[in-house]
This record gives sequence, structure tokens and C-alpha cells, in this order.
Amino acid sequence: MSVDEFDLIRRFFRRSAVRSQTRLGVGDDAALLNPPPGQVLAATVDTMVAGVHFFPDADPAALGHKLLAVNLSDLAAMGAEPAWALLALTLPDAAPEWLGAFAEGLFALAERHRVDLVGGDTTRGPLTLSLQALGWVPEEQALRRCGARPGDGIYVSGTLGDAALGLKMLRGELDWRDEAVIERLLRPRPRVVLGLSLRGLAHACIDVSDGLVADLGHILSASGVGAILEWESLPLSAAVRRYVADTGDWRLPLSGGDDYELCFTLPEAAVRVLQQRLPAGAVAWHRIGTIQKEQGLRINKGGRAISLPPAGYRHFHHDE
Repeated sequence: MSVDEFDLIRRFFRRSAVRSQTRLGVGDDAALLNPPPGQVLAATVDTMVAGVHFFPDADPAALGHKLLAVNLSDLAAMGAEPAWALLALTLPDAAPEWLGAFAEGLFALAERHRVDLVGGDTTRGPLTLSLQALGWVPEEQALRRCGARPGDGIYVSGTLGDAALGLKMLRGELDWRDEAVIERLLRPRPRVVLGLSLRGLAHACIDVSDGLVADLGHILSASGVGAILEWESLPLSAAVRRYVADTGDWRLPLSGGDDYELCFTLPEAAVRVLQQRLPAGAVAWHRIGTIQKEQGLRINKGGRAISLPPAGYRHFHHDE
């Protein structure tokens, strides 16, 4: 049994606000929001389309989680504290069981990061999920892509390549499975605490959504610099190491998307400060290379430097 648009909003998406800065949320023509004094708004939006970004029969709770997580990852990359979200759903039908599970996954992550859902829209059509996230950051502490300097260390959080490997497993391309890397694909963990800790320290930052080479390439282009990576320093899970050993495909952790880790550059003097700022048990972070004056991206593997052309997922790009 389906529900109409207004019942859908009341039943699944109206919640009490958790932030005092939310003056008016779901239920009116627009939300009224009051950022703290001295802060600037950071805004981001992502869309996920069935058959493009997720399998049509994907777990709706995981979809709710991921839709918010990928936006929180963008805010983390700016050093912004997440505060609000607006949700737009295009649904083939308003199935209560699907909507209930989707909302459960969405709000479980929203509550963890004190995010208020303050509005949105619903319409009928092919399954498409869009979410806009808003947060705030002191203007002079916002993280950007354009500040990397020669001599900076290049760091990345977590591990690389897990989501891309999980996708191969779900597509049946491998004869073995690892549930942990599949979970990394389905339920990424936005590195919000790390992003906040990098304020005033990182010279540049980006989230790894389209693959390390592609996203680090954005930092290099915006900053007018180059970089050298160290293959032996890349943080890889046991499953990715097994895949690379079995197939020889060492580029997967460099080009695979959907990791939603943070890649950032730090001067040496900031390393100890970050170690002190991060709470115990926070995500691990690893130095994987160095920013250089010479432009281009290279990786030191097996004693030789290999040039890495831009790689990663690009919408509307077709191979010739």
C-alpha cells in the first residue's frame, strides 16, 4: 500500500530539531536557519540514481545512510560542522516498508552527527535520491583544495580501494567475498571529526570520492604543484592486498572510487598538533607522499617513478 506525499513526510521524515539554530524545519514552505555568529555556511548536494550509483534492489537502510554520508564527507573535506539536510526523493511508488527502512538508515547517521532534516521534496518517477547538506565553518579556517605547498606531506585517512573491490564482489567478478569491504561500499563513514581537527592545519583537503589519483589531482591542479606517492606507504586492507597479489591490478586502490576518505596535505610542523587534537580511537591517517614543485603526479613503485595520468569516475565521459 502506498501513502500520499503529505502522509509520507509526516510518517517518515518529520522529527524534532536537535539544534537550537534550527528555527523552523520540515512542515512549511521553507526552513528558517540561524548559523552561529562568525561562521560561514558550507553547502553541498549529491544525487544517487538507481542503476547508476546503486543496484535497484539495494538495501534502503544502506541507501539512506550513504546518501547522507557522501554529503557529510564533502562537509568534512571543508572542515565544516554538519548541521542541516534537505532531501528530495523521486520514487516509483511510495512503499511504506521501503520508506521506513530508508528513513531509519538516514536518521541513524543524522543523529550521530546532530543533523536536522529541515525540508525537501517528493515526486513520482524513476528512483532518484538527492540530498543537500549544510554546515558552518569559520571563514578563515575553511579547508580548500588550492593551498598545497612543495614539501607538504600528503596524507589519507582509513584505507584505499575497499569500496571499488566491494563493487567487484557485488557484481560477481570475483570468486570470493569479504563482507567488510562490501560494507565500506554500502555504508561509508564520513570523517567529520578528522575534518574538524584539520582546521587551521591542513594546507589543502579533499574527500576521495572518485579515486585517489583523480581527487588528489584536483588538489594539484588547484594548487599549481605536483606530487610523488610511495606505493609501499598506501594504506590497504588485507582484502585489497589479496586482490592486488592475485590479479596484479595495483592501480585499483589508486583509481577506485567511493572510499570517502580524506586526502590532505600538512606541513611537518602540523603533524604533532593533529596527533594531539584527534581523540583516542579516531580514524587512522597515513603519510603516502610529498607535494613537489614539479607538476604532475608520480608514484614510486619498485624503485622507479611511474607517471599517473588522471583516473577515476567521470559522468558523461565516454572512451573513444
